[in-house]
Amino acid sequence: MIIRIFRVTVEDGKEAEFERFFLDTALPLVKSQPGIVSVTPGLPRPETPNEFCMVMVWSDVDAIKAFAGENWQQPHIHPDEAGLIRERSLHHYNLSQLLT
Repeated sequence: MIIRIFRVTVEDGKEAEFERFFLDTALPLVKSQPGIVSVTPGLPRPETPNEFCMVMVWSDVDAIKAFAGENWQQPHIHPDEAGLIRERSLHHYNLSQLLT
C-alpha cells in the first residue's frame, strides 16, 4: 500500500472558497476511486491558515495511476482549484507492514 500526501497553500483570501471545493468536490472524488483504502482531510490551523492537506492510502501504484494518470507522481489538479492555490506538494511513501 502507498501513502500519498497532498499539501496545498491557498492564495490569501481564497481559503473559504478552497475549503468548499476541498470538502464538497475533491474529498468525495477521491473517496469514490477504486483502490482507495482511506482518506483523511487536513484543514488549516490558526498558525497555518492557508494550508490544507489530504492524506490518502492507496492499494497500489496502478490504482493511483487510474486516478491521476501516468504522471501520478505530480499533483493531480482539478480545474475548479485553478487560481486558488499558491503552492502544491505531493509525497509518496510505502506503508509499513508493521501497521497492516
